[in-house]
Amino acid sequence: MKNSKPEVWLRGPLPNIPLLLQPAAHALLQSSEEVERYLLNFPKDQLWTKIAGHASVGFHLQHITGVLDRMITYAKSEPLSDLQFDYLSKEGQLNDGITTTELVKAFQHKVEEALSFFKTLDEDTLKETRTVGRKKLPSTTLGLLFHAAEHSQRHVGQLLVTISILTLSKD
Repeated sequence: MKNSKPEVWLRGPLPNIPLLLQPAAHALLQSSEEVERYLLNFPKDQLWTKIAGHASVGFHLQHITGVLDRMITYAKSEPLSDLQFDYLSKEGQLNDGITTTELVKAFQHKVEEALSFFKTLDEDTLKETRTVGRKKLPSTTLGLLFHAAEHSQRHVGQLLVTISILTLSKD
């Protein structure tokens, strides 16, 4: 599954994204591309399979979408909605009604939404204090958006390992 293009961060700055958010934007786009590439033709019957008790591909896809959505909400200094809490409670639950393609598209849509949000921010906004969760743990706009990007990358790595094990065991 070779990619002919260089990694996203080596393709240059993204237009209208603040300089300090370029690494986060690059990481999110890289995650989006890798998820699409590695899940092309992924068997639907393996979407919720856990290996040795570890998270399924379906969980990782739901989770990276949900975390990105929640971090954007906190970065906007807004509380989570009932819909977001409901989504969180269902992350990783077997859902035969959803396809791999739908989960990939949902993540890609959330990445696009995040990048649109990035374009609305200036350097001063990035330094503003923000809080996380019901406990209102301290962060900043920049901290939240960086976490969203690195968290996505971490789960995409785990997802890719899970995919490789599942598809190798099919051979």
